[in-house]
Amino acid sequence: MPQSLSRVFVHITFSTKKRLPLIDAELRSELFKYLAGICNQLECRAVEVGGIDNHVHICCLLSRKIAQSDFLRILKSNSSKWVRERDVRYSQFYWQEGYGIFSVNPTEVPVVVEYIKDQEKHHETRSVQDEFRLFLKKYGVEYDEKYVWD
Repeated sequence: MPQSLSRVFVHITFSTKKRLPLIDAELRSELFKYLAGICNQLECRAVEVGGIDNHVHICCLLSRKIAQSDFLRILKSNSSKWVRERDVRYSQFYWQEGYGIFSVNPTEVPVVVEYIKDQEKHHETRSVQDEFRLFLKKYGVEYDEKYVWD
């Protein structure tokens, strides 16, 4: 085949360091736009970006030109630097070390988009830790609890 073709949707989630509630209402929409912009710049078309005060979710179409680890490293480092430079209030803003990235069936993208849009409602009854454990279970990811949250 003379061309390289790809269509891989992913659902990404990562938290602020120690899951601190640092993404306040003032920052939230601008941060989500900024994250979408980075995704788009890296040819990982953002479909939806959302979250709450201590974590974000991103649904995007992963580019075939960048490795997942490179994509997440750039996304997280550039956005955390951008947040810290916005205001002295955010001078201690950092993302956690790790992340979750999960494949999404193209027919399920609308479901993921709605899930991301409804984050505040989801977290009325479920912690970010419980939410992430459900993702790990759904995708059959083996993990050691002590390394997921530090």
